[in-house]
Amino acid sequence: MADVAVVGPLRDSFGRVHNNLRISVTDRCNLRCTYCMPEEVRFLDKGELLTFEEIIQFVRIAVSLGIDKVRLTGGEPLLRRDLPRLVAMLAAIPGIQDVGLTTNGLLLAQYAQALYDAGLRRINVSLDTLDPEQFRRLTRRDGLDQVVAGIHAACRAGFSPVKINAVSIRGVTEHEVVPLARFARRFGCEMRFIEYMPIGADHWERGKVYFAHEILEQLEREIAPLVPVDDYDPRAPAMEFRYVDGGGRVGIIASVSRPFCHSCNRLRLTAEGKLRNCLFALTEVDVKPLLRGGGPAEQIAALIRRCVWDKWEGHEINTARFIKPLRTMHAIGG
Repeated sequence: MADVAVVGPLRDSFGRVHNNLRISVTDRCNLRCTYCMPEEVRFLDKGELLTFEEIIQFVRIAVSLGIDKVRLTGGEPLLRRDLPRLVAMLAAIPGIQDVGLTTNGLLLAQYAQALYDAGLRRINVSLDTLDPEQFRRLTRRDGLDQVVAGIHAACRAGFSPVKINAVSIRGVTEHEVVPLARFARRFGCEMRFIEYMPIGADHWERGKVYFAHEILEQLEREIAPLVPVDDYDPRAPAMEFRYVDGGGRVGIIASVSRPFCHSCNRLRLTAEGKLRNCLFALTEVDVKPLLRGGGPAEQIAALIRRCVWDKWEGHEINTARFIKPLRTMHAIGG
C-alpha cells in the first residue's frame, strides 16, 4: 500500500477526499439523552479544553490541506462561553466556505441572532419528540418549550432552513415521526431522521433500530409521497427527499441500514484536542500538545494527513467484527 501523501488533497487510503471538519467545543451538556450519555458523568475541566485560539490554529492548518467546511458540536456547544466569537473567528478564515452548528436548542433563543450575525449560516436542532413527558423520558430533563422557542428564534434570525434532527428508536419514538414531520412542514424547517446507532452509554441493541425505509413508508402513508431531491450531495450523510406536494424536504441518516462510509469526507476534533477519523474510531491522535506547545504547522499537518490516511473502509456495524467505541457521543462531538 502506498504511503500517505505529503501534498495534494486530504485523502485516505481508499481515495476519499476530506473537506469537512467537526469540532466539539465542550463535552458538557444540559440534557442527558438516553441514547447519548449516562446520567452521571465527569466532564472535562475548563483547562483541558482547546482554547478558541488553539482551535483557530488547527483550522488554519486544516484549511491548507483542503478543509472548507466546519461544524461546531458538543456536548451542547452553546454552553461554551462566548461561542459567537469563535463563529466569527472561523468565518473570517480564508478558505472556509461554510460554518454550521448542532445544538439541543435549550439556549438557542438567547443566542440565535448573535450566531447569525457572527457568520453562522447552517444550524441543526436536536428534537426527538413534541410531547413534554416523552421529552423528559428521553432527555432526563425538562425543556421542550425552550427548544421549540429556540427553533422559532433561529427562523426569525434568518437561518433557512433550520434543520431538526430526531433519533428514531424502535419501541420508543416511531409515533413521533409524523408529528415532527408535520411540525417541520408547518414552520418551513427541514426534518432529518437518524437511525439509532451504537454510540451511547447503553448496551447496543440492534433491535432498537427503526430503519430508514420504515420511516419513509410512514411519512408517505400519513403525510405525502416523497421523491429524491435533484441537488442531492452523495457525500452528505443524509439521503434527501422532497414532498411532491411542495411541502418541504426530509433527510434520512441511515448509518446502520444504508451506511455512507464509501463517500465519507469528515473528520472530528474533540473538545480536548483528539483527532478522530470516524465517529466509531477506536484510536485517536492527540494534537493538543503540539497546539499548546507551539509545535510547527508542518508537524500538525503531517498528523492530520496520517490520521485521515489511516481511516478504515467502514464502521462495520453490520458485522461481527464491530467494536463499540468507549467514548459516548457527548465526549466525541455530534
